[in-house]
Amino acid sequence: MKIFDAHCDVLWQLWSDRKRQFTNDPHLHITMENLLRSNAKIQCFAIYVPENVPQEQRFLVALEMVDIFYKEIIEKHPHMKVLLSREDIDNLKDGEVGALLTLEGCDAIDQSLVKLETLYRLGVRSVGLTWNYSNAVADGVLEPRGAGLSSFGLEVVERLNVHGLWTDVSHLSIKGFWDVMEHAAHPIASHSNCRSLCDHPRNLTDEQIRALLQKDGVIGITFVPSFITEGPARIAHILKHIEHICMLGGEKQLGFGSDFDGITETVQGLSSYTDYPNLINALQKHYSVRQVEGFLYKNFTSYINF
Repeated sequence: MKIFDAHCDVLWQLWSDRKRQFTNDPHLHITMENLLRSNAKIQCFAIYVPENVPQEQRFLVALEMVDIFYKEIIEKHPHMKVLLSREDIDNLKDGEVGALLTLEGCDAIDQSLVKLETLYRLGVRSVGLTWNYSNAVADGVLEPRGAGLSSFGLEVVERLNVHGLWTDVSHLSIKGFWDVMEHAAHPIASHSNCRSLCDHPRNLTDEQIRALLQKDGVIGITFVPSFITEGPARIAHILKHIEHICMLGGEKQLGFGSDFDGITETVQGLSSYTDYPNLINALQKHYSVRQVEGFLYKNFTSYINF
């Protein structure tokens, strides 16, 4: 079965250690070899600029990660294809893996719509408004102030709407989430789980999940152990989050956003991308082929509008 993964941090790993190779580095959760071996079809690659980078250097760091994306991932691997439009997705051939460039947090653009437009022209097709803390767009979920979208943030969302891009609410403050529900045309949560099952601030409440579903949004179940359960996390715990979202009416609007290479601890049986078949086998014991194909690939791709 084809796999769409809505979030990983490979670009951050390659930027942090320039000696690492995307082809087959054993220290990475996701490599080209892993993707081909596991029937990957579309992988989202996040631009995440670390908090310790000074503000005046963040856009440059984002551009460095874009450069790594094209030089180290696309140019060196003929099977990897950049996805810029629905047409590109439809034209993917057997054996090819699509690569979607995303932005995790608008810290890199500061207060500049020109920088946002530049990243769009370079290939970014989904934008997470914050990481965990505040920026010029909004507050993140761990920012004590808990503010929503700024006036500049509203301008950012409007630009995303114009281009048909995803507005990603993962990491966003609660008030910011509700502002996005009011103003965004294409909201998603690329890597968040159910707060009613695991009371972590990065997870979404049932009310938030219902609102996202009503806005034709998609939620990517993530493999971050602390977002799944207390104590050691297993695939069975992931299935509980899937079942809960289905109970809320989200059977056709949920997928996966692993957060591979952004985590140090992993779910038992999901230590890297090559373990996706373990998840697929567990899904097939509880859901129909049509449902599993939706969770793995079709649900996210059905809501692509760019």
